[in-house]
Amino acid sequence: MNTFKNISFALLLLVLSSCGIAREVLAPKEDIPGNFRDILSTDTSSIGALPLKDFFSTPSIRSLIDSALLKNFDLQIALKNIDAAELILKRAKLGNIPQLNLQITANSNRPSDNSLNGLSTSQFLNTNHIEDYNANLALTWEADIWGKIKKQKEAAYAGYLQSAEVKKAVQTRIVAEVASGFYRLLMLDAQLVVAKRNVELNNNTLKMIKMQFDAGQVTSLAIQQAEGQQLRASQLIPQVTQEISIQENALSALTGRFPSAIERATTLEQLTVPEQLATGVPATMLSIRPDVKNVELGLKIANAKVGIANARLYPSLVISASGGLNSFQASNWFNIPASLFGVVGGGITQPIFQRKELKTQFELAKVERDQSVLLFRQAVIGAVVEVSNEQAKIVNLKSEYSIAQNRVRTLQLAVKNSDLLFKSGMANYLEVITAQGNLLQGELDLTTLKTAQLNASVSLYRALGGGWQ
Repeated sequence: MNTFKNISFALLLLVLSSCGIAREVLAPKEDIPGNFRDILSTDTSSIGALPLKDFFSTPSIRSLIDSALLKNFDLQIALKNIDAAELILKRAKLGNIPQLNLQITANSNRPSDNSLNGLSTSQFLNTNHIEDYNANLALTWEADIWGKIKKQKEAAYAGYLQSAEVKKAVQTRIVAEVASGFYRLLMLDAQLVVAKRNVELNNNTLKMIKMQFDAGQVTSLAIQQAEGQQLRASQLIPQVTQEISIQENALSALTGRFPSAIERATTLEQLTVPEQLATGVPATMLSIRPDVKNVELGLKIANAKVGIANARLYPSLVISASGGLNSFQASNWFNIPASLFGVVGGGITQPIFQRKELKTQFELAKVERDQSVLLFRQAVIGAVVEVSNEQAKIVNLKSEYSIAQNRVRTLQLAVKNSDLLFKSGMANYLEVITAQGNLLQGELDLTTLKTAQLNASVSLYRALGGGWQ
């Protein structure tokens, strides 16, 4: 017995000395820049860390977002994925617990009278059949020498955290979609007001032209031109009304309900665009942005898979033990201690013919880990680019909106002057129609630009990792 132990121990030491465990690869965070493009700042505070209730001050938007977070189907599916990942994690935590099985069997075997077993049974036991009654507990346990089971737990835990980050990413997307959809709805409301106001203005102009036509001062062409302008403004009303219904339906779907009217309680004009939005530094953004953290967790899973594949190349040590009651007669089955038995053993299993296949799996796991490193770098660059893009939009949209405001003020004055000049005979109808058409387009552009500013602030909030807090 001592000889067997010594041989087993020597064999185990030999195997251990010839094995090596693959090292983990860390996320290459040293490549992260210190600042975003054109933004030199040492302040780590960022709007991405703000809770939803602090970033969105409009009650109507907050109400829609709360409804979406509660009823949106994508979010509910993401929560179910978290539940599934949690169950997988619980199962992985049981990986190193010994396996214990209870087995109870009763057999009756009648060998042939002309067989060796039959002759022996009848000669020595004076019977023509053999009975066997067995009740035992069998225990097996694999020693986690190479950390295979530990790596499986690490992979399951990272998968659980990954599902949570996916849920956060889904939430940030939904929050941004709800806010952008609401801003678009307010933009359409404003455009509807602009269209109706211009229809009324065109109607007044058309009346004056008809009066001049009756007086013989203009031709029928003037009436046709004025009617065309009036119809153009009128055509916008059903178009915008249709878009309003479609946008309300989209917001209803995001909030998990059937199409219905959306409560506004505010107008686009009442909303203010934030003057200053803190971006912080890229390191702060990466620490809270769900999609980047998801990719980083993917690298941890890849590291764990490399460790698992590496461990499969080496021997596994399994310890087993069983004990119970055994008897050839039912009457003696529970005769203790005579029916008691016990077996203890240990074995080392080393793959030989499958080693090449396992080695290939190990190399494949390392390649997939390298891919995870590249995906992390790609995600980091993409996130920094997205923040820089949204910041550039905010800066330039602010200048563009200021120019558009001046343009609309100028066009409003031009319409007023053209109307006065037309009434006094110092301007023709084409100048009036042109001024009104330019004002219509200018006012529509102004609503579009303000909405773009609001959407850019929401996109920057999401790009910085906000929306799930």
